[in-house]
Amino acid sequence: MSAESPEQTSNGSAAQLRPLYATGFVTAFGAHSIAASLGAYTHGEHASLLTLGMLLAVYDGAEVILKPVFGSLADRIGPRPVLLGGLVAFALASAAFVIAGNPAVVGLARLGQGAAAAAFSPAAGALVARLSPAKRRGRAFGGYGAWKSIGYTLGPLLGGVLITLGGFPLLFGTLAVLALAVTGWAMLVVPAAPPLPRTRQTVVDLARRLARPSFLRPTATLAATTAALAVGVGFLPVAGAAAGLTPLVTGAAVSLLALCSALVQPWSGRARDAGRLRDGAGMAGGLGLAATGMVLAALVPGVAGVLAAAVAVGVGVGLATPLGFAHLAAVTPQERLGQTMGAAEVGRELGDAGGPLLVGAIAVTATLNAGFLGLAVLLMVAGLVVAGARTGARA
Repeated sequence: MSAESPEQTSNGSAAQLRPLYATGFVTAFGAHSIAASLGAYTHGEHASLLTLGMLLAVYDGAEVILKPVFGSLADRIGPRPVLLGGLVAFALASAAFVIAGNPAVVGLARLGQGAAAAAFSPAAGALVARLSPAKRRGRAFGGYGAWKSIGYTLGPLLGGVLITLGGFPLLFGTLAVLALAVTGWAMLVVPAAPPLPRTRQTVVDLARRLARPSFLRPTATLAATTAALAVGVGFLPVAGAAAGLTPLVTGAAVSLLALCSALVQPWSGRARDAGRLRDGAGMAGGLGLAATGMVLAALVPGVAGVLAAAVAVGVGVGLATPLGFAHLAAVTPQERLGQTMGAAEVGRELGDAGGPLLVGAIAVTATLNAGFLGLAVLLMVAGLVVAGARTGARA
């Protein structure tokens, strides 16, 4: 592991990290507050389910394509300008919807927001790593992940309130103001993190580095935990409804899942920093808990199964996620952090889309319970693969 860069000092590091946590909240809140309300939007506009699927996919699609690009740019010019530029672009995309006054352009607004998030998300991850001393990196990523989980939790609820009060223009306007506020905060507090000297890297060098177990194991963990989270949020309410539970109960289960993840992530990061939790064992344990949640959802009927599954998945995701990011930061050369975080974020986006697709495909050919069990098997396999991950080998 290389020596800590000059900006990695404990003095003021907590204050410098808080705006970065807020950027995590912005992307999570922005994505989920709109996504949770798009069903009502398409119904009101008499749009098809295909249109709904496209509106849901366009945000993530932009992130998958552009995150590696902006991650590499952050390494080339420094992560701070990429972070600030992405936040401003997010605010402009949100404000453009309000100014247009045309509900039909919601897809373009989502595309702009996704492209902007593709810039500031990997830049924020790189800055969290560079501004945190190695001995506090787990805690830093735990806080970052916790605030993203809070965004996931509050997004559907507050988004629904804002739309009820003022429609989609009020929601998009709120997102524009929020992004601008975080931009100003980051400009005042987050220090410059100039690009570090880099050796020349060919496409072959990049492919070789991203194919190493030190990159693939934590990235697989992030993809798998995101898949479990997406399936929990999307399909636990379906299982609950089939068991006769009310929307209030199923909604509470989803909130419980996100809350457990938000509470556990800081603890997981602190335990890593204190040497009480090893990366490989912690990531494998988190994946095992998420798999257990899927099994509970499939085999335990009624409200007990739904709530127990929500807790297990939430705790598993919260345990493994900060360890995956902290492990990547530990094994990546500092001058390649943006590129690595961007590539790892693509893994998360693929898990976000792939998990629900897998469970849905199995449910169509068999049953939803079979879909839960199928994902549980994949989570257990991923846990076995990452169990041997050790901090120290360079990516």
